[in-house]
Amino acid sequence: MSALRTTLIGYVRYRGHQGHLAFLMHRVTGLGTLLFLTIHILDTATVYFFPNLYADAIAVYRTTLFGLAEMVLVFCVLYHGANGLRIAFFDWFPKYWTIEIERKWATRTLILAIILWLPAAIIMGRSLLIYNFHLFEG
Repeated sequence: MSALRTTLIGYVRYRGHQGHLAFLMHRVTGLGTLLFLTIHILDTATVYFFPNLYADAIAVYRTTLFGLAEMVLVFCVLYHGANGLRIAFFDWFPKYWTIEIERKWATRTLILAIILWLPAAIIMGRSLLIYNFHLFEG
């Protein structure tokens, strides 16, 4: 337990630059994606045995809070995937890795994830406004 505590304190106290922030974001987005997959598997498992419970879960997922969380989930998946590709590239080709290149590509990865996320966020946000707040109708 003390090793976990030391690790968590180290994550918070270390004041690295882009590489450290990319590391933390990679962990957080991975955990967010894992949480979604766990919930998704559990609620989908109820569809056959407990159809009413599944219908209730779908009703909860249509709420505004879950709509916003879904938008965050899309960013998590995109950032985690892009950052994973960056990590794999530097693992496969270590001769290209320097601290300056690491800092540049950590920033570029975040920018790429945001650029990829924006169209999805706009579409999902518009859908959220239409179906949850009844805006842009008619």
